Amino acid sequence: MNLEELAQILQPTEEDLAYEEEIFSHPFQLKYWWQYLEFKAKAPRKVRILLFERALKDFPGSYKLWFAYLDERSRYARTRSPVHKEREAVCACFERALTHLSKMPRIWQEYARFLMDQRKITQTRHAFDRALRALPITQHDRIWPLYIKFARDTGIPDMAIRVYRRYLKLEPQDCEEFIDYLLSCGHYDEACLWLVKAVNNEKFKSKKDQTKHDLWIMLAELVSKHPDKVTSIKAELVIRGGLGRFTTETGRMWTSLADYYIRLGHFEKARDVFEEGMELVSTVRDFSVVFDAYAQFMETLVTSKMNAQEEMKGNGEDDEDLSLQLARLEDIMDRRPLLLSSVLLRQNPHNVHEWHKRAKLLLADPEKLVKCYTEACKTVDPRKAVGKPHSLWISFAKWYESQGDLANARVVFEKGTKVPWKNLDDLAILWCEYVEMEIRNKCFVQAHKLLQRATTSASKRRSREKENQGPVQSRLHRSTRIWQFYADMEESMGSFESTRAVYEKICDLHVATPQIILNFAAFMEENRYFEEAFKAYERGVQLFNFPYARDIWLMYLTKFTARYGGKKLERARDLFEQCLERCPASDSKVFYLLYAKLEEDYGLVRHAMSIFDRACKAVDDKDKVDLFSIYIARAVEYFGVTKTREIYEKAIELLPDHSTRVMCIRYADMEKKLGEIDRARAIYTHCSQFCDPATDAHFWKTWNDFEIQHGNEDTFREMLRVKRSVQAQFSQANLFQVSTVGGVPKGADEMEALERMAEEDVDLTGRLKGIPEEQVSLKTDADMENAVRRATNPEEIELADEAEEVEEKPVA
Repeated sequence: MNLEELAQILQPTEEDLAYEEEIFSHPFQLKYWWQYLEFKAKAPRKVRILLFERALKDFPGSYKLWFAYLDERSRYARTRSPVHKEREAVCACFERALTHLSKMPRIWQEYARFLMDQRKITQTRHAFDRALRALPITQHDRIWPLYIKFARDTGIPDMAIRVYRRYLKLEPQDCEEFIDYLLSCGHYDEACLWLVKAVNNEKFKSKKDQTKHDLWIMLAELVSKHPDKVTSIKAELVIRGGLGRFTTETGRMWTSLADYYIRLGHFEKARDVFEEGMELVSTVRDFSVVFDAYAQFMETLVTSKMNAQEEMKGNGEDDEDLSLQLARLEDIMDRRPLLLSSVLLRQNPHNVHEWHKRAKLLLADPEKLVKCYTEACKTVDPRKAVGKPHSLWISFAKWYESQGDLANARVVFEKGTKVPWKNLDDLAILWCEYVEMEIRNKCFVQAHKLLQRATTSASKRRSREKENQGPVQSRLHRSTRIWQFYADMEESMGSFESTRAVYEKICDLHVATPQIILNFAAFMEENRYFEEAFKAYERGVQLFNFPYARDIWLMYLTKFTARYGGKKLERARDLFEQCLERCPASDSKVFYLLYAKLEEDYGLVRHAMSIFDRACKAVDDKDKVDLFSIYIARAVEYFGVTKTREIYEKAIELLPDHSTRVMCIRYADMEKKLGEIDRARAIYTHCSQFCDPATDAHFWKTWNDFEIQHGNEDTFREMLRVKRSVQAQFSQANLFQVSTVGGVPKGADEMEALERMAEEDVDLTGRLKGIPEEQVSLKTDADMENAVRRATNPEEIELADEAEEVEEKPVA
């Protein structure tokens, strides 16, 4: 383009003159220049450049003009080739802008991006450095991300590392990104140094939500996998520091330390690390990690030795080395259960069950077994124990006994009796086992002395509250288990007087149980001290209340009755009265029956009847039916059938509804046998109010059969009337319950019932079995309506009205 064409392009047009006049009139108002530039938005590029340059000459510090100018020119320059002179011109424009706007970070960002597009590394780096020097530190966060991206994209690790180091002085929390970059570049040594700094910095917070433990695991893996490249830190000290600082996933750290020595070729040192790790880990998971890695290492070592031996084709030294490695591998596998047991005991040294399992593993080695039991007895705290701590002492002593070493077994038991046990029962069991050991070995005198020691109070007489606050040894003389064992031994091997004295002492100390009382009485009875046996029963019923005294009373009354019969009737009555006075209703049935049996056999029948009468009122509802049945049977036996009417009436009054039905049927059956038909019918009528025809079909069938056999048309009609009324009563109750519970309106149920009745095909000419057909008829419309109304009950039969003259005949 020549000068003439350029002058023609730059020559203002008539439309431009208005803008030029405004600018001439107001040369220092930016809006007129901006309006002019907007008007020239589609003008040639050179015209717009000239306008921008003129405007910037008047407003050299305008950020708005510079940004628009640089953006327009840089967009155009990016479409040109990398060596086009326009790119250099744009860089010059950026430099001019920065002389006036050096504190504007956006200009620096656009300049840096423009240089990055041109791949001018040195110039770009200098631009970033100048920007960081020019801008205040509060605005550096707008430059550094772009600077970091540029440094990583250049592919020059040394430059990027230096940039990162400068950046981390400002933002040390971003060191994880730098560590990842170092790892990608293979700079493991410096990555480990930065990891150490992050782990040791208490204020460090990971942006990747990594914990200090995660960082330490990463550090341990880096050190172990690259021992030849990590030289700035001591790997063993670092990993052991992590083991002392963290308690979770220690298995991975131990395997990392062993892997470090394996990669360095220090196999013996690696074995020592594996052994140490298995002895120090405290979880089964960590133990499994270390053990599996150890076993794999030994298998690999054995395989490599075998391959080397095959290549060397036999060498004495290699054979010995291979045999040694195989023996080590077998030893590791054999020791696994013991090592696992050690881990579990490190988790909870008070786990009694685990100590027993460990002892079973060591049965083949007596020396180690003794050490195991000794350590267990010293370690397990009875107050923290999981399981039965006394079983350790017992098993230890029994092992010595099985070896024939009674002296050491006694020493174990003696030490066990002085342990501050948590529960009295633990100490009592230990003493019992101690005595049983002496008995098994025929040392009866020693066993007797031991029981005397155990049952003798070691201190002066104190209250139970003070004894409970002291050690369990001070309460041993009140142990029921010890005294029961003592009584059994005396009963088996002692004299009558000594056994009796033991039982008396048990009762005096109030440590007896109902079974001990029964044993005491049985022992006295075997020796034919019957009154002493009854005294034992007396002491038992004084010590215990119901329900614990039930068996004592039952045995006492049974034995007393069998012994004396009617000789001491008043005393027996007094005993029964005492028992029934204390006995609750749920347990009184058997005692009333025994009392009544006593009166029947040795007393007066009327007394027996009065006892039955009391019993029917006093026992539980569930037992009343049985008692009334027995009462009625006895009344029939002694007084005849007519005497039972009062009992039946009382039963019907006292029994609940479901039991009243049974009693009424029996009562009516009795009256029927006596020929009292009207009384039987009255009983059926009374009972009908408790019997729903829908559920109690047996009662209504019984009444129906009764009327067929003994009634007439009027009584049968009355029975049907009663049945309908009862059915209506129960139906209303059921409908009310359904409407209340289910929320269904009552009227809706009645309407549905009527519709179902209308739809059913009802047989209105029903017949009664045994009644002539002429006695059953439907003659009027009222009869038809009544039949339709009662169609829901097919058992009902409509008979002739009273107004009709039907000859009354007995029902066949």
